[in-house]
Amino acid sequence: MQIIRATLWLYLVTALPAAWAEPALLTKTATLHIGIYRVQAEIADTPQSRERGLMQRTQLCANCGMLFVFEKAAQHGFWMKNTPLPLSIAFINADGIILNIAEMQPHSTAIHHAKGNALYALEMNRGWFAKRRIKHGQVVQLPKFNLQNKNP
Repeated sequence: MQIIRATLWLYLVTALPAAWAEPALLTKTATLHIGIYRVQAEIADTPQSRERGLMQRTQLCANCGMLFVFEKAAQHGFWMKNTPLPLSIAFINADGIILNIAEMQPHSTAIHHAKGNALYALEMNRGWFAKRRIKHGQVVQLPKFNLQNKNP
C-alpha cells in the first residue's frame, strides 16, 4: 500500500504540474484592432494549430477569437467539422485588409473560401463583425509576424 501511495505521490508531484503548465506555454495570443474595436486573438500559426482551430470549443468570450496565420497568401478554405460554436470568419490579406466575411454553421462541412489571397483568417463568434458594421475593405491592425519562427 505504501508503494502505491509513494508512486501516486511521485506522479502528482512530477507529472501534474507539467501538464497544468503546458497549455499556457503553447497558447500564443495577440491584440488586434479593427477600427475602434479590440480583439484578443489566440494565434494558430502551425499546421497542427490551424487544423485544430476552435474544434470542440463551446464558447468564446465576447471580444475573443482565433487568428490563423499562414506561411503563404492563398484562397484558403475553412469548414466547421467538429466545431459546435457558430462562427464568423474574416479573410485578411497581407496588408491587413478584410477581403470577405463569411457566416459559418456549427458542425458543417461546407467550405468557406477567401475571395482573394489571404494571409490571415480571423474567427469570431457568429455575428461579431455584422453587429459592429465591420465589412470587407476595412483594415485590421495586426502585430508583425515573423513567419519563419512564427512569433508575433
